[in-house]
Amino acid sequence: MRKIKTAPFLPSEVEVEEIGDTRALVSAYPFESGYAVTLAHPLRRLLLGSSIGYAPISVKIEGAAHEFDSIRGMHEDIAVFIINLKSIRFKIREELDRAVVSYSFKGPKEILAADLVNDDVDVVNPETPLATLNEDGELTFTVEIAKGIGYVPSEDLRDEVDSEAIALDAFFTPVRKANYSIENVLVEDNPDYEKIVFEIETDGQITPVEALSNALETMNSQLSVFSTVLDIDLESGRRAQGGAGSELKSFLVPVDTLGLSARSFNSLDRAGIKYLGELVLMDENELKAIKNLGKKSLDEIQEVLAEHGFGAEFELDEKTRAALESKLAQLKE
Repeated sequence: MRKIKTAPFLPSEVEVEEIGDTRALVSAYPFESGYAVTLAHPLRRLLLGSSIGYAPISVKIEGAAHEFDSIRGMHEDIAVFIINLKSIRFKIREELDRAVVSYSFKGPKEILAADLVNDDVDVVNPETPLATLNEDGELTFTVEIAKGIGYVPSEDLRDEVDSEAIALDAFFTPVRKANYSIENVLVEDNPDYEKIVFEIETDGQITPVEALSNALETMNSQLSVFSTVLDIDLESGRRAQGGAGSELKSFLVPVDTLGLSARSFNSLDRAGIKYLGELVLMDENELKAIKNLGKKSLDEIQEVLAEHGFGAEFELDEKTRAALESKLAQLKE
């Protein structure tokens, strides 16, 4: 028998199952009937279209005037070389938006993506072939790598790159696969509630959890225009529906869904910290005492806390602190 409601049921559970470094299953539940697909479909589109990645946007090759040219002593012509270059998945170090890197090779040599790693850039598919040089072959080239989202054709990049360089189609998207399925779950004898199960696979530039975090942040930022214009307080609706128990949900966000860097996450994981609320309960000195947590990681964690509304000025009242400590203890058990 259906009950009269004044607001839809709020989902409360998120599960992350990591399958290797580049694939994960992320589940969220329980949703009211019909709500799961309403959220899952736009999230899938955002995963594929708004995830941040890196791609080469131009290449300047010594001795080659255009993409249909060839280099003496190199087996591949320039067109094949460019195809191979675009298949290499770069990562810019130091979190810069762009990097210009130069390389020079002499034959005989089979050049792989691993040979392009230096202090400025890294690659996530090091075994990818780039070119093969004969004994008398020489190859010198400069690549510009940029950070971006989606796909940008070379025609749109010609005005942004060096006039002597060849503009490249830029495939920034690091998400290879983003599928979802909807399952039924039982809530209070009602089998019609729903569960979203996302299957996310990336190319290694970012993790699946980071990709989902990017998509959620994009969705939230796009929807925030309505709260600005219409003065909507989303948190008040959550509190009105769920009471004190619902308020704890914001503290129970798993650490592995916060989009932290690998260094920060590993430090917290080794310390046994699994939930955002555990970080909220700690003062700055306790955070600094976490083993292998450096200054940069500490700043990142404090920034994430601020993004979730738990900045330096946030204070827990004693009642909420006691309830949170009790709930975390139950979860830890």
